[in-house]
Amino acid sequence: MNKTALSAALYAALDAHVDAHFDEQVRFLQELVRVPTDTPPGNNTPHALRTRELLGPMGFDAKAHEVPPAKVHDYGLQSLTNLVVQRRYAKGGRIVALNAHGDVVPPGEGWTHDPYGAEIEDGKLYGRAAAVSKCDFSTFVFATRALEAAGAKLAGGIDLLFTYDEEFGGLLGPGWLLEQGFTKPDLEIAAGFSYQVVTAHNGCLQLEATVHGKMGHAAVPETAVDALQAANRVLSALYEENARLKQHRSAVKGIHCGYINVGQIAGGTNTNVVPGKVVLKIDRRMIPEEDPVQVEAGLRRMIERAATSLPGVTVEIKRLLLAHAMKPLPGNKPMVDALCAHASELFGEKVEASGTPLYTDARLFSERGIPAVIYGAGPRTVLESNAKRADEHIVLEDLRRATKVVARTLADLLAA
Repeated sequence: MNKTALSAALYAALDAHVDAHFDEQVRFLQELVRVPTDTPPGNNTPHALRTRELLGPMGFDAKAHEVPPAKVHDYGLQSLTNLVVQRRYAKGGRIVALNAHGDVVPPGEGWTHDPYGAEIEDGKLYGRAAAVSKCDFSTFVFATRALEAAGAKLAGGIDLLFTYDEEFGGLLGPGWLLEQGFTKPDLEIAAGFSYQVVTAHNGCLQLEATVHGKMGHAAVPETAVDALQAANRVLSALYEENARLKQHRSAVKGIHCGYINVGQIAGGTNTNVVPGKVVLKIDRRMIPEEDPVQVEAGLRRMIERAATSLPGVTVEIKRLLLAHAMKPLPGNKPMVDALCAHASELFGEKVEASGTPLYTDARLFSERGIPAVIYGAGPRTVLESNAKRADEHIVLEDLRRATKVVARTLADLLAA
């Protein structure tokens, strides 16, 4: 039997194993969705312990790495335990990390399904993190199981990384595991959210701007300094900047332009009191071509200039997050080629490498020189899955096919 025939037989065996165990995979995902991981508040150790409990009967020894509570609390979270499952084969091959995150934004309003019910209807599994990215806990686990059951000669190994800090930037999730040396991969596949194989993404800068005026009675406003009026000048400057940013488009397919979003505003004490303090939380998305240092310096200047244009106003600016853009590394080609080829075949449409305007944990690997790509279960577009919105869901047939794609890709990367 020639190499092509051997590969075809191996892929068929992998696909058959995924099919045979798919009901079990769905039940595993349902159990994961039923344990809340809302972040904030970020009490995610219970989910990690439940995941470890579920992995045990499969023969996967998940090492629980608790991040020191003081670091977690300083970060604004309650508890955080990351899991590492290491599988090792013959010497001389690559170590491939598969990383999915379990932390999620709170459900919010508008659900027609229980956000933690993991209900199945019309071939879709509903629940918070069903699509981003507890689904890929199951994708990566069951792809690994299929690979090991197929009996092919393998070299290298797999690190399954289940982390709980993507919503806050990843520094205490995969960033902490890498820093502590708990994983040292040669390549990384991060949880996906669409059919595409993602090789680049935007950066993200988040700032908190506190505008200080002087509180006073609304009947005698001349005795006060209106912080909200000053904050309004900041808002106007930021939204005007968005018009300028639209003129500078990225050369990366799938990424358009930078953008400023003011996601939260808090201030004032009562309707009859001139506000003495207003807090703005600002999110600045950066295309890969932008320099984060220059972007932050410029944004700070803009906020300060706009706020202090009103006499008596001061402003404090605190950085909440700086996530660098992910850029393709030369060594990612074996992963990209394999993922695109298998996804195109199994999904029956052309799947290509592209960028995304989101930011992810994958950048933490590429920043360390580890070639990374983003691929996993998901719909054609993030919007279709309702990720971060009401009635988030995963189409189960997409989950099945993505698991086969990852299993085949692992076989290509780890062939002895």
